Amino acid sequence: MQTVTLDGQAAQGGDDTLDPVSPDQKTWGWFAIFNVWANDIQSLFGYSLVASLFISYGVSGWTAFAALICAGLFVMFLVNLSGAAGEKYGIPYPVFARASMGTAGAMLPAVLRSTVAVFWYGVQVYFASTALALLIRSVTGITGGAEVLGLTGIDWLSFVLVWAFHIVIFWRGMGWVETFLNIAGPFVYAVMIGLLAVLWVKSDGQLLSQAQTIFANPDATWATEFNGFIAIIGTMVAYFAAVMINFSDFSRYARDKRAMVVGNLVGLPFNMILFSALALLTTAGAAVVYGEAIINPTEIVGRTDSVLLGVIAAITFFAATVGINLVANFIPAVNGIASLAPSKISFRKAGLITSVFALVIGGFWTSFISEFGISGFVNTLGATLAPIYGIMIVDYYLLRKEALKRDDLYDMEGGTYHYSGGWNRNALLAFGIAAVFSVATVWVPALGQLSGYAWVIGAILGGIIYFVRCRASHLV
Repeated sequence: MQTVTLDGQAAQGGDDTLDPVSPDQKTWGWFAIFNVWANDIQSLFGYSLVASLFISYGVSGWTAFAALICAGLFVMFLVNLSGAAGEKYGIPYPVFARASMGTAGAMLPAVLRSTVAVFWYGVQVYFASTALALLIRSVTGITGGAEVLGLTGIDWLSFVLVWAFHIVIFWRGMGWVETFLNIAGPFVYAVMIGLLAVLWVKSDGQLLSQAQTIFANPDATWATEFNGFIAIIGTMVAYFAAVMINFSDFSRYARDKRAMVVGNLVGLPFNMILFSALALLTTAGAAVVYGEAIINPTEIVGRTDSVLLGVIAAITFFAATVGINLVANFIPAVNGIASLAPSKISFRKAGLITSVFALVIGGFWTSFISEFGISGFVNTLGATLAPIYGIMIVDYYLLRKEALKRDDLYDMEGGTYHYSGGWNRNALLAFGIAAVFSVATVWVPALGQLSGYAWVIGAILGGIIYFVRCRASHLV
């Protein structure tokens, strides 16, 4: 079987999509890693999430901003840990997971990662469709209409067109999308800065002073601000949970460890600070000018009554969201689905399966979000994946001392990582207990005080249980 790359072509040097990369394939410098984060952060959903956090947790804008910066630094530290094995051995996430979960057991984290990717894929298709809907309304002037599941006729038309557009792209090849990602980031910032300037003018230059009163919480106490601060960090860490566990899929292409570390250092804190500042200020500006907090930038652009800004913003947000969706969500989902039956499920067939799920998830997104909220959705997905991260990190650093037998990782019949029929029962037990408890902190009222720590609890609990079980059984 040939290796399928992002452009759908066969890659040289391997006969399996999970093969370690060859030395000549390790070409990514720090700027390539930087772009992974630049485009991962600059999505419409990312904006909406950042803009909603201070509203959801009732904290001041400064507290929210400080929490977002801390979250960026924390995530940077975590991805440096999870990406090290990929950079050192050239292996992707599903193979790295075999060391702790077993050669067969690694299918569990691979499927979970794919499931999360499919969810994000469907959600991002919906958010990209809001940009297309803005473009249609800006050009035609058509507004309103009857709603079905919270979407008007134009909304549904835009959603179906964006969904179909994704299929056309992956069917023909996505190499041009990767190139575009290196260009899209600056234009997203340019549009956001332009939007902020428009709001500044409309507020007669009083945006900052009035925003301070809007973001201030007169009933705030040290305790409420601290709890909100922790909750925001927890939500943002959960937002990046999927990328954190499979970062070796990216880091294995890094030239060396320095390229990975520098790329993460420049990419995460810088983009988090700039993007978060623009998102918070724009949300404040919208609240000043329009009298309500609007968390979707396309809706803010639509209210500016500027056709030119509407067209430019719609195209930019659409391209940026579609690009990162294809790379960060579509590829992990397709690879995970294809890995279930490599001889039967081709890249294109897995892509169609992913697209069908995305059609359903994206179509019902507005109903889902109105019921559970953005933060609840993000925290649940993050809490589910957290124990896998803890187990892999404890296994690699504490038990194996950063030493893996790469050939054994590919031995599906025996070897060091075959365990009991390919399954490491210690890892399965640790995952089950930790996942149930961490998800419960999000949804069980009695554990509500721990919800901001859901991801951290899941990761630490999973790692501790796994470490104790392995020591007790002398497995490692």
